[in-house]
Amino acid sequence: MVFKRRDKRPVWRAVLEFFWPRGGWGRAARYVQYRLHRLPDSPEKIARGIFAGVFTTFTPLYGLHFVVAAAIAWLVRGNILAALLGTFFGNPLTYVPIGIVSLELGYFLLGIDRRSPHHASLLDKFTYAGHDLWHNVCAVFTGDPADWTNLRIFFHEVFYPYLIGGILPGIIAGLVAYYLSVPVIRAYQNRRRGALKKKLAALKKKQKAADEGGAAD
Repeated sequence: MVFKRRDKRPVWRAVLEFFWPRGGWGRAARYVQYRLHRLPDSPEKIARGIFAGVFTTFTPLYGLHFVVAAAIAWLVRGNILAALLGTFFGNPLTYVPIGIVSLELGYFLLGIDRRSPHHASLLDKFTYAGHDLWHNVCAVFTGDPADWTNLRIFFHEVFYPYLIGGILPGIIAGLVAYYLSVPVIRAYQNRRRGALKKKLAALKKKQKAADEGGAAD
């Protein structure tokens, strides 16, 4: 296959590069920045796409971030590719602080006392919900009764607070990204446009000189 890796990575290396890509996160960030600058759209439209992508990273819809970001970009008339690139704001280095901020704000807004002694830990809620999900999938084939108890608890005490709590910081982070992106993208596009004009002018000058030389002969 054309895009198949020649050297198959071991599992440990794949996991390591997920958290720390080859070349570091700085190189990955520069690549995303490079791609954003070269998008063929107005700075405002590209920045609206970035807003959509950054906002989406504050939602608990993991696995659907590309779809959600594209939908939001379409609604706000932003650049969809910029929205997809903007979701890289969420990465293994930022997901933990994003999750903490979103959950804590969600608990506060919904009046949930997560420190109540009868509440399980966050890790336990993930574990129990995963167990119920696996049990219910197997129940389709075994005929065992499905149990949604822990999944309901997970929805009400983790997913829903995360969803509500992520809205405000997501909007704030998205707006900051928008207003920072517009002047940077505009400056890059103007500089690139100026460089192209100079290059075209040099080519025309060279062609004119060649034509005059041919006429003189």
